[in-house]
Amino acid sequence: MSKRDLIEQALEKLAGLKSAPATPALFDELRSFLRNRSNLVVAKAAKIAGERRLGDLMPELVAAFHRLMADPARLDKRCAALTEIVSSLFETDYSEPDVYLQGIRHVQMEGSFGPPVDTAAQLRGFSAQGLVRTRHPDALVEAVTLLVDPEPPARIGAVRALAANGGEAGFLALRLKVLTGDRVPDVLAECFSGLLDSRSGNSVDFVATYVDDEDPAIAEAAVLALGASRSSKAILVLKDKWQRTIRRPLKKVLLFALSTSRNEDALQFLLDLLETAPLSTATEVLSSLASQRPTQSIRDSMHSALARRGDPSLLTALRSAFPA
Repeated sequence: MSKRDLIEQALEKLAGLKSAPATPALFDELRSFLRNRSNLVVAKAAKIAGERRLGDLMPELVAAFHRLMADPARLDKRCAALTEIVSSLFETDYSEPDVYLQGIRHVQMEGSFGPPVDTAAQLRGFSAQGLVRTRHPDALVEAVTLLVDPEPPARIGAVRALAANGGEAGFLALRLKVLTGDRVPDVLAECFSGLLDSRSGNSVDFVATYVDDEDPAIAEAAVLALGASRSSKAILVLKDKWQRTIRRPLKKVLLFALSTSRNEDALQFLLDLLETAPLSTATEVLSSLASQRPTQSIRDSMHSALARRGDPSLLTALRSAFPA
């Protein structure tokens, strides 16, 4: 049997272990797969350990990490296994800094169709999240340094690390990151979410200043973060922005943010639009609310608003969205 066939066979067997009972036999099999020579097999086994939070496999995960780190460019192409191992250790609350320190500093340049690419960016991001949960004295220093990493996945990991466990220092670092900017809007979106999750008194005011940003992607990121915060103060910002917005794409983003907020004021605002807004807008409101799998109570409120409006096409669309 060829090496490729053996790898495929191992991956198929691992697929069957994703939902297998957590018996000693399962742990023995996963330990064996974590020692496999194929980085793809190790990556799959580590992913299962992390998704199922199998903390008993921490020693084997750490051993696999160090074995691959001995020659990562040869033993772990695309950094597939190392990334999954660190992600799994993070998910299982591994609290020693050794692995995370190596991971957060690891760069692995590999050939591609164009210039060489760094395949370890995600690894650095996960390592940052793990490291700040340890008591290592330089954890925050390492995470802040990663905020200027050349690769977006690493920067996003650093943002998440500082937002979750960086305390006041992390909060200030995220604020500075937003003020200095980033060429990738997704990084700023993570900063917005992290700042709003901190529940700092002025976070909503700070993020609100970006809903009018000249870069549409940044404005949309701020809008979505405010909606996800579910804050009553944030909903006021979004409602005000709706009144001031002409650009149709951003209005659709505002509707989505309001509908995902699960906020009573936002829901009432959307129901009012459903009843009184122009047909094209009401149709988009209906679509946005329907996408959130609303409760029966909300569906009843939607039906009442549309019944008062008296437009048969919208009532038909509502029945199509929620067939009996």
